[in-house]
Amino acid sequence: MNPAPNSKAQALSVFFAGLLPVIAFTLIEEYYGTMAGLIAGMVFGVGEISWELYRYKKVQKITWIGNGLLLVLGGISLISSEGIWFKLQPALMEGAFALVLWGSVIMGKPLFLYLAEQQGQKFPDVIKERMNGITLRSGFFFAIHTGLAVWAALKWSTTAWALLKGIGLTVSFIAYLFAEMFLVRRAILKQKISETDDNP
Repeated sequence: MNPAPNSKAQALSVFFAGLLPVIAFTLIEEYYGTMAGLIAGMVFGVGEISWELYRYKKVQKITWIGNGLLLVLGGISLISSEGIWFKLQPALMEGAFALVLWGSVIMGKPLFLYLAEQQGQKFPDVIKERMNGITLRSGFFFAIHTGLAVWAALKWSTTAWALLKGIGLTVSFIAYLFAEMFLVRRAILKQKISETDDNP
């Protein structure tokens, strides 16, 4: 019996979906040229989808979207003999995620809070009240990263572009989340102090 992907695997796939094809493209392109790199990247994209299907008997939506987009853009790149289309995949993914985050705020259902509650997590009211702001600011984070990813695709070397996709996004988002956690902890502490002052 194949295990279902857990919440940790689902969360990691948001950042790492399509990473192996990017690594394959980068390494092969450096030694054998753009066309060989594109083919390698697309093969690894199919491989990621096939692995999830074999491992879990299902493929997560983010994997379909990430690798599906890689395959489409890779096909366009092969036809046009321009690797730029393949390199735009991270920017399109991040831009779409920014729109999803903003849309969830407009709908009154912050995505991060919704996903956490779907996993059975409970939060104090002070955190729930701040989730709109956190989700909105996260949307701006991904929007800024989208612009950076487009610039990297157009102007940076393939290696630098791949590092931005793999390490840059992950490290910068973790740093951003730590900053948000610090602000939330400070808000909780202020609330506790205020409640203590009100109830001597």
